[in-house]
Amino acid sequence: MVVIRLSRAGAKGRPFYHIVATDSRNRRDGRYIERLGFYNPVARGQEQPLRIATERLAYWAGVGAQLSPTVQRLVKLQPAA
Repeated sequence: MVVIRLSRAGAKGRPFYHIVATDSRNRRDGRYIERLGFYNPVARGQEQPLRIATERLAYWAGVGAQLSPTVQRLVKLQPAA
């Protein structure tokens, strides 16, 4: 099953997450099918804290991909463009 979830990157104490579509059997930070955006929880100043490619997210959801609870919460935070 394809799942849309966060994949951690960044340094210790300074997390950065990629929003990815991946097979549910792959590791959290392992191989993914497509990168759909990012989430930076420690963004400061002019840094962008969240970016999601909503058209690609809609495509993956349309073909049956499941969103993780955290990604569902972030999608609600995403301002409508």
